Amino acid sequence: MAHHLTFVKKFVQKPFQTGAVLPSSVLLAKMMVKDVGIEKMKAVVEIGPGTGAITPTILSSIPDSAEFVAVEIDPDLYTIFQQRFPDVKSYNACASTISDIMRKENISELDAVFSGLPWASFPEELQTKLLDAICDVLPPNGLFATFAYIQGTWLPAGQRFKKVLRKRFSKVEKSPVVWRNIPPAFIYKCFI
Repeated sequence: MAHHLTFVKKFVQKPFQTGAVLPSSVLLAKMMVKDVGIEKMKAVVEIGPGTGAITPTILSSIPDSAEFVAVEIDPDLYTIFQQRFPDVKSYNACASTISDIMRKENISELDAVFSGLPWASFPEELQTKLLDAICDVLPPNGLFATFAYIQGTWLPAGQRFKKVLRKRFSKVEKSPVVWRNIPPAFIYKCFI
């Protein structure tokens, strides 16, 4: 419960970096990994895990032998994440450094990047910088999965993000809305 309070505090302090007032629901996490072949993946990165709401679902879905790394930019959320998941390789860094992190971890190729980043609150330059970094590390058929809050899709940045995904990825799927998430959200599943 303490990590929920920290999340609320972070949202009040930095709403455009945190993006939501509460961590994502288990239902949203399950939707994120559904039907993407996660049980066969060998290397996965989660960017913007916050306090780790989606992390347990990813960890319980990937094989025990799979490499998993989390990247969180906020130092306070990163500290909570480390406390909750002491055995997970994690970095307090910007997601744009994903290729450097892969080199440090001797990961030559990723199967997927799962994201908890608030894309609709990012300016165009940051969206571009982060998507460039993600696309650079994914092989053909690699997966990028992220969620979007339904109210954010009406914002100019949310509209722009949707268009950019369709230009950068060969296949973009949109899940049904998870209404029991606060706020309601859906998943973009994008394949190189």
